[in-house]
Amino acid sequence: MPSHFGTFASIVPRGSRLERLATGFQFTEGPVWNTSESSLLFSDIPANRIYKWSPDKGLTVFRDPSGNSNGLTYDKEGRLIACEHGNRRVSRTEKDGSNTVLADRFRGKRLNSPNDVVVKSDGTIYFTDPPYGIKPEEQELPFQGAFRFKPETKELTILVDDFEKPNGLAFSPDEKVLYIADSSELRHVRAFDVNRDGTLSNSRLFAEIRSDLPGSPDGMKVDIEGHLYVSAAGGVWVFSDNGEHLGIIETPEIPANCAFGDRQWKSLYITARTSLYRIRLNVPEVKVP
Repeated sequence: MPSHFGTFASIVPRGSRLERLATGFQFTEGPVWNTSESSLLFSDIPANRIYKWSPDKGLTVFRDPSGNSNGLTYDKEGRLIACEHGNRRVSRTEKDGSNTVLADRFRGKRLNSPNDVVVKSDGTIYFTDPPYGIKPEEQELPFQGAFRFKPETKELTILVDDFEKPNGLAFSPDEKVLYIADSSELRHVRAFDVNRDGTLSNSRLFAEIRSDLPGSPDGMKVDIEGHLYVSAAGGVWVFSDNGEHLGIIETPEIPANCAFGDRQWKSLYITARTSLYRIRLNVPEVKVP
């Protein structure tokens, strides 16, 4: 059940209930809604699969193997962008079904294990690169950070390199702020100003997520009013755009990520360990391209 205080009651409708749509997975992640097909894609990382769920057809396998995919999103042309956690790369699925490797090395060294990804309205791709998917001796880069990739020039730029375990990321509705979670013992979300050239500046602490329950800040989304939804201990934590903690959408399993969908973009889909959940909200998300 959701816990209510402050303006949280205006976000989660009275009587709204969390429903479990599918279960039996190993570790779910990376949900993203496909508007044209009215379906949700999400990853099961250890199973090496991407699943598709739709109200009409239920659950099917979309891709097997998936490169142990993690975060998923779409670009402006509707092509799937995937962080291939196991293959240590970011890929794009073309219209003909083939896969293009967008980024797998930086300055000649292999990426760690790309985790989550967002696409800016200009088509630029931003992703995080923690060391979750590799052994310590396999790490080639001397840092864990966030990157920007320009598809038109194939330029890969490191934006920030002082994270311990960079994870989920999300733009504010006007794309002037980028939020990035750190899933280390720091358990916090940082905010950055997005400069005109796409680089980041003015790093600052946005919110700390402390709880006696297991779980660290992970995947995140933003709604059109600027609320930030952070998958973390106990459920999805909701914050105002000034960092005020408004409430928690409680889940029976530790969530890893979330995404809005359905016709009005008001259903929040939550990937939580072995299951996929959904709850209806009052405020829609900033739509994925």
